[in-house]
Amino acid sequence: MSLWAFAVKRWQFTLVLFALLIATGVAALNLIPRSEDPSLTFPGSFIVITYPGADPEDMEQLVVDPIEDALFELDDVKKLESSAMDGLATVQIEFTWGVDADRKYDEVVREVNRLRPTLPADIYEIDVRQFKPSLVNIVQLALVSDTASWRRLQALAEDLEEAIETTPGIRRADSWAYPRPEVRVAVDLERLGSAGVTLGQVMDAIGSRNASIPGGAVDVGLRRYNLKTSGRYESLEQVQDTVVSARGGRTVRVRDIAEVSWSTEEIRYLGRYNGERAVFVTANMKDDQNVFDVRDGVYERLDAFEQALPDDVRLERGFDQSRNVDRRLSRLEFDFSLAISLVALTLLPLGLRAAGIVMISIPLSLAIGLAALYFSGFSLNQLSIAGFVVALGLLVDDSIVVVENIARHVREGVPRRQAAIAATDQIWLAVLGCTATLILAFLPLLFLPEGSGEFVRSLPAAVLYTILASLFIALTIIPFLASRLLRGEERPLPSQPWLARAVVAGRRVIERSDGIADRVLAAVMRGIHAFYGPALRKALARPRTTLLLALGVFGLSLTLVPLIGFSLFPTADIPQFRVRIEAPDGASLAETDRALRFVEEELAKRPEIEYWFANLGRDNPRIYYNVISVGVAANVAEVFGEVVDYDPEETGRMLDGLRAKFADYPGARISVRQFENGPPINAPIEMRIIGPDLGTLRRVAADVEEIMRQTEGARDVENPMRLQRTDLDLRIDTEKAALFGVPAIEADRTVRMAVAGLAAGQFREPDGDEYDITLRLPIEGRPTLDLLDGIQVSSVTGGQVPLRQFTEPEFRTAPNVIRRYDRERAISVTAWPDTGYVTDDVTRDVLGKLAAYDWPPGYRYVAAGEVEAREEAFGGLGVALLVAMFGILAVLVLEFGSFRSTLIVFGVVPLGMVGALVGLFLTGYTLSFTALIGMIALVGIEIKNSILLVDFTNQLREDGAGLDEAIERAGEIRFFPILLTSLTAIGGLTPLAIQGSGLYSPLAIVIIGGLVSSTLLARLVTPVMYKLLPPVIEPRKAAALGFPQPTGAAG
Repeated sequence: MSLWAFAVKRWQFTLVLFALLIATGVAALNLIPRSEDPSLTFPGSFIVITYPGADPEDMEQLVVDPIEDALFELDDVKKLESSAMDGLATVQIEFTWGVDADRKYDEVVREVNRLRPTLPADIYEIDVRQFKPSLVNIVQLALVSDTASWRRLQALAEDLEEAIETTPGIRRADSWAYPRPEVRVAVDLERLGSAGVTLGQVMDAIGSRNASIPGGAVDVGLRRYNLKTSGRYESLEQVQDTVVSARGGRTVRVRDIAEVSWSTEEIRYLGRYNGERAVFVTANMKDDQNVFDVRDGVYERLDAFEQALPDDVRLERGFDQSRNVDRRLSRLEFDFSLAISLVALTLLPLGLRAAGIVMISIPLSLAIGLAALYFSGFSLNQLSIAGFVVALGLLVDDSIVVVENIARHVREGVPRRQAAIAATDQIWLAVLGCTATLILAFLPLLFLPEGSGEFVRSLPAAVLYTILASLFIALTIIPFLASRLLRGEERPLPSQPWLARAVVAGRRVIERSDGIADRVLAAVMRGIHAFYGPALRKALARPRTTLLLALGVFGLSLTLVPLIGFSLFPTADIPQFRVRIEAPDGASLAETDRALRFVEEELAKRPEIEYWFANLGRDNPRIYYNVISVGVAANVAEVFGEVVDYDPEETGRMLDGLRAKFADYPGARISVRQFENGPPINAPIEMRIIGPDLGTLRRVAADVEEIMRQTEGARDVENPMRLQRTDLDLRIDTEKAALFGVPAIEADRTVRMAVAGLAAGQFREPDGDEYDITLRLPIEGRPTLDLLDGIQVSSVTGGQVPLRQFTEPEFRTAPNVIRRYDRERAISVTAWPDTGYVTDDVTRDVLGKLAAYDWPPGYRYVAAGEVEAREEAFGGLGVALLVAMFGILAVLVLEFGSFRSTLIVFGVVPLGMVGALVGLFLTGYTLSFTALIGMIALVGIEIKNSILLVDFTNQLREDGAGLDEAIERAGEIRFFPILLTSLTAIGGLTPLAIQGSGLYSPLAIVIIGGLVSSTLLARLVTPVMYKLLPPVIEPRKAAALGFPQPTGAAG
């Protein structure tokens, strides 16, 4: 018994299956995680090393070199990038795609920990982060106060962290933008000298007293006791009483040579919310969580926390990722509802009964597809929903074919139950073949490599699951419903009069609608015969001319490709933006703050901006999956803001206005940026210059920067080596230092203590919080050059020697940044395309100019940015496409048993490209990543339609028709069903096309344009190709009895 026969005969089981599918879909809809973007697992790590006082060359030699050498020995390393700046270094390692990202992260952490004892001891922090997009923050809050102390704000922020972390689904919370408290030991150098002790002795005393070494355990009778000989400091008095020296009957304690007090570390990072002093709190959620459920839990805790806040502190709720998700999902849900309505309208010519049966396949197929998506580990995000919308216009095709064929059998007098089984049995193989070609067209998209492939993978997964589900529904549920609902023998009326009247009225409405549908269908068929028939006969009379004209149209459409241009991913369709500020390297925090306040003053004038977070001294905490903060730097600031009532065009104009306003600011480079979709890149336009010598690199980078600035369409050109910093070297005269009895290490310690402070140990409060104990000079504010004149260094004799007596200050220029790529020195000059310009066009112009540049020997350049990302994204696609193409060929050859028929079917592909390219050109979209996905999907849809025409022509010839007669009859009869299936696909995709989304509107426009051109042009070209390359067909013996009545089955 066939599957469809079982579904019809065991209708009770089919009803249970029907209910089960609906329940499964509803359950999956409630359980599936919801997020703004797909979950990605970049196999890489990001290491941030903070080493105050070290210049870029020291950072490169002392920190970056050893870390890179160790990491490069790991397996599966794809690329290694690093940057060494003033007091900061970053090392970024990326592994081959497909490796276990968590295991590789553990390997990186292990290597860094192994190296840690060999690196400089006074490194402030080494932070190893994993490239895990799920670690983005879903909320960013602000505790705002102009009067509360830093320590009180920190305490409140930590309390808020703890409250948020109790929320189910939250991974962790963090607080930002305040100086951490420290125990400051302000050393008086004169008292130090008088006491006859050195700075090293002070450090050793505090460090040894601060050690916490377990003493083991001893047995006393029947019990065992743990021994502890010393412990961490727990009060300031303990620090003050620390013995530094005890000799000659004299005991020197810390209190004798220094003042001990609570203070704060040097301010490196401050925040403001809408211009007011603030501390920020962020939180990110665990994997596979529903952002709305987590948001609700967080807000419950915020409500309780807010009630306990002091009067001079208020809580501001700024960024909330769930608002983005809600806005996107709501819009896509509206698009989905509109698409269903448009598909329903296109089905009305089938009649109300048949259209209703076909429409039932939509929720059932979507329910199965949604459940499969959930069990496959995908989330419900903007791309998976777009995949369901794309599938909406395709999933009804199989049901249309089956229902129409069953309806034809019923019209011929076959009982409904028998017709449902016989008609499905007659057409199931053709339905399977058509669906197989469509699946094989989408299948390569599941295997796209790298981050771009993982970013879009939920879209083809949603399409494939739904189409497979529609095939199952078309061969089971649809025959069952058709056997019960199609027009046929009437059942007796109910015995209750009121119910009988209702049934009669319902039957009249259905019969009237079916009559209208029949008349519409007849009128359409007459129109096809009147207009399409003569056009087809003229094309068949001049087949070569028709084919040459079609090739000419295709060739002309290819000329649009340079005009359309290429791009990888569009700007993210979210209301947030960022303003990045870079003051000259070496600029003080105060100088950077002047530029930041200038930006804030402009933002405050614009009512369309809802809020902004101003970050002085670093980037904003991470709130978008492909943006990673590089750490603390005095010359960096960033503003993260959001607009009210987001409209892409209005927001774009507002940001362009800000760019124009900030372009001429004299004290810093100010860049206004929107967030981008896709994998992380430095900038869309990036030229990487590689060479050994820093001076030559700087000169070449300056030339490349000028070339890019003169290139039309390039804005925000950035060259990290554009400016050089000036450093002050204190050169120690070793002979003089020896004469004074001053060890070099003591001079280094004293200078560092005076300028940056020296970490000597840890202080633990009773609640377990730990803070640094830092040795500093008793000065307020930032150290100045005059400070060096007053510094005295302890000698081995116990005296104090002025620093100036054995050092010589010398100013020298130095690079402000040293970057490396795969352990070679390199520098990247970056730019962004201006509004109205295509990334690929601007990049091509820049590359043309660089090709004519006179490059020094040993120096080369590489186009990175979107060019490199695109090569990586499509690098492995060729093999997947090749496999899919041979798979489609195998299906076609298996179905037709003829290479000629297969070639005719494939001849439709260029015709769809015509409409796709014209559509992109007219709408202004580029050939982006998602547009190319649309091209691939279009191939499968076109081939599916072409199969129906070629297969039916072969059937007519098998039944005895002549070549021309079979071609003409098949063309006219199949025109309407192919038109109908094309219209359903177009109707399903129209909401996406008109939405204006840069991410998935190009995909919809490509498919719609391709279907329009292939539906019209292929109706002439495919018959012409059939005439020029007629497959060998053996007529059946029964042909003399006449032709069977052809069906208008859709495909």
